[in-house]
Amino acid sequence: MAANSDTLFDVSGARPRDPNQTQAFVIAMCNQKGGVGKTTTAINLGAALAEVNRRVLLIDFDPQGSLSVGLGINPHGLEASIYDLLMVRGTDPHDIIQHTSVPRLDILPANIDLSAAEVQLVSEVAREHTLSRVIQPLKSQYDIIIIDCAPSLGLLTVNALTSADGVLIPLEAEFFALRGVAMLTDTIAKVKERLNSRLELIGILGTMYDPRTLHNREVVDRVEEAFGDKVFTTKIRRTVKFPETTVAGEPITTYASGSPAAAQYRALAKEVLDRCPAA
Repeated sequence: MAANSDTLFDVSGARPRDPNQTQAFVIAMCNQKGGVGKTTTAINLGAALAEVNRRVLLIDFDPQGSLSVGLGINPHGLEASIYDLLMVRGTDPHDIIQHTSVPRLDILPANIDLSAAEVQLVSEVAREHTLSRVIQPLKSQYDIIIIDCAPSLGLLTVNALTSADGVLIPLEAEFFALRGVAMLTDTIAKVKERLNSRLELIGILGTMYDPRTLHNREVVDRVEEAFGDKVFTTKIRRTVKFPETTVAGEPITTYASGSPAAAQYRALAKEVLDRCPAA
């Protein structure tokens, strides 16, 4: 389903792409708690950035393959995946990358094979830098790379953080989701200190937000008190549209282009570009 240009947020409101940019800005979409809207955000932020003329590569770095499924790819039918790029020497990433229905939006898909990589990487030299090494040749071909991390703080996630320039944390607006944020920010700080000095927190995104409930509003208030301007102004509200887009295998920006949810992700894309000068 093609996006209706009348419903897109004003392209002039987003910072134009820098023609002198030669390396992609890499974003790790990270939260060790599952079910917080991480994959949904990776897909729809990527699509919204592609709408404003960014060449975007999405990397499915979760053995569940949810990002791949969300873009209409059957993980069980893959002949090669991100696992092969990590573990099979000489694999050409262009043999694995797939184009999506959204112009300028590509994906490196994953399936359950990736779960074996975490075990196999343990014995590798410079194991934390494996992903960074294999995606390096791709950074000149895209403006933004978004890595959808597994819901854990294991070796795969550390690889993603070592590869990234910035971290975006989707956070469900409920108190149990808050408990893991301190552990996650501590992991980010350790990776920055020991493995990747350029790593920064881009921001925390409130997801599954319902402003009508006192509980949701209190959680958002508490996060803003703790993290200040690191919290995105944009909040992603609950909607039945997101499960529908998974079945359809396309982003909300094309499935329901004029919906409030699509507008929220376009607003998030603008905020991300404002916060990431190199993107």
